Amino acid sequence: MDASAANSTRDKLIETAKELFLTKGVDRVGVREIATKAGINLSLMNYYFRSKEMLFEAIFEMLINEKALVLKQILDSDKPLEEKIRSYVYTYIDILIEDPLLVSFVLSAIHRNNEKIVNLKAIYNLYNTDSFVAQLKREADLGRIKPIEPEQFYVSMISLILFPFSIKPLIADRNRLDERAAKLFLVERKKTIYEMLIASIRF
Repeated sequence: MDASAANSTRDKLIETAKELFLTKGVDRVGVREIATKAGINLSLMNYYFRSKEMLFEAIFEMLINEKALVLKQILDSDKPLEEKIRSYVYTYIDILIEDPLLVSFVLSAIHRNNEKIVNLKAIYNLYNTDSFVAQLKREADLGRIKPIEPEQFYVSMISLILFPFSIKPLIADRNRLDERAAKLFLVERKKTIYEMLIASIRF
């Protein structure tokens, strides 16, 4: 098999598994189902990925790493604190609106094998950074913001961003929102979350 054919087979397996993992959940999908849907025999799949876990990890890194790096770069940037928080909130929500299944995928991945997942580079990039922690402490020491515990602030920030996506069907049902209206509701969360976070640190 030449290199282009090998890459095509590998890419087809990844795309098929990604679709199945996102729609059905990782633990509800078997290697035989992935191979069958991709139109590839099981032995060939095992040649590329010796286990479902290896395939899952490849997909996880592919789905998360690029987006996580964008978010990490915002936290590590030289932007003023309020501008940085705004950029982070708005960018994160845009990412999730574009691919709303990412929330359930990441959460299910962490809970099914948290010891292994937390060591993946993508997860490392997705979480808080030392630079952002230092900036929060410095701003508080200079008296520009209220004294805060940086980790608590960060957890509050990502909770406000992520939670509405995890209960989107409930929000839509309670407020009788169609898909377009539900998306608009989440877009409007950008300003709401930003203002709540800034209000929590201003004197």
